[in-house]
Amino acid sequence: MASSTRDRLIETAMQLFWAKGYGSSSVADVLQASGVNSGSLYHFFPGKQDLLLAVLERYRDGIGEMLLAPAWQGVDDPIERVFALLARYREGIVMTDCTYGCPIGSLALEIHEPDPPVRAALAANFDAWTAAIEECLVAAGARLPGTVDRRELAEFVLS
Repeated sequence: MASSTRDRLIETAMQLFWAKGYGSSSVADVLQASGVNSGSLYHFFPGKQDLLLAVLERYRDGIGEMLLAPAWQGVDDPIERVFALLARYREGIVMTDCTYGCPIGSLALEIHEPDPPVRAALAANFDAWTAAIEECLVAAGARLPGTVDRRELAEFVLS
């Protein structure tokens, strides 16, 4: 039961932070939307920042399951995988009339103050995405010129 309560808190926070932003989502909002009492929340997360770090960890650890696997289903070619991922992003933007945004990118833009643990978690998320694209570009082998830095190209593709 405990892990399901923790998961519910994280999933609720993920939705609220994406829809409303981190600053506009209060602990009370998370409690109300998740149906969890404050004692349970504070048992797992001493503060709102701890919940944010858990959200960022969930995104980082779930990149394969939440983002890559659905985009790459049935796509074996590494270059086509890059395009499939970009097509999935585009689909989200078109389907939501340009209101869809990257939840990690939105958090990175919103959190202006220096916050080393949060900044490190954001960087780990971007690094995981970049590494996934870089793997595709490396797997493409000689289809790309040898002088192309795969890591730099991966960063460019994602930006």
